[in-house]
Amino acid sequence: MAAKVLDSWALMAFYHGEPAAEAVEEILFLGSQGQHHLYLSVINWAEIYTAYARGDSVAAAEAKVRELATLSIQIVGVGEDLKLARQAAIYKARGGISYGDAYAAALAKERKAGLVTGDPEFKRLEKEIKIHWLI
Repeated sequence: MAAKVLDSWALMAFYHGEPAAEAVEEILFLGSQGQHHLYLSVINWAEIYTAYARGDSVAAAEAKVRELATLSIQIVGVGEDLKLARQAAIYKARGGISYGDAYAAALAKERKAGLVTGDPEFKRLEKEIKIHWLI
């Protein structure tokens, strides 16, 4: 069974009905059917929450994360084991990548998963992690 990490870029494209939405929907469907293990960093979860809270309201953000909770995605926290945080910090220290993206990449590396995104910031990490490009 394939493991995939969803970046907030992928989920926002899905929620906004952007061109990549159909591909994300297929990945979510396969996850719901048990064909993929799907993961999302809690940092990326917070990015989605923030986007809706800023763009609309806290109530809209709460509604969106309730909807997100119904999907077959495991939310992965930083936890007390600093391995994930250390890898994210390494990616961040290299420059040119946000903390949210650094956590998504670190989670993909840790879980040996493909990273689902269309965010060009990840191009610099193509040699280290498998990226499932949506665009």
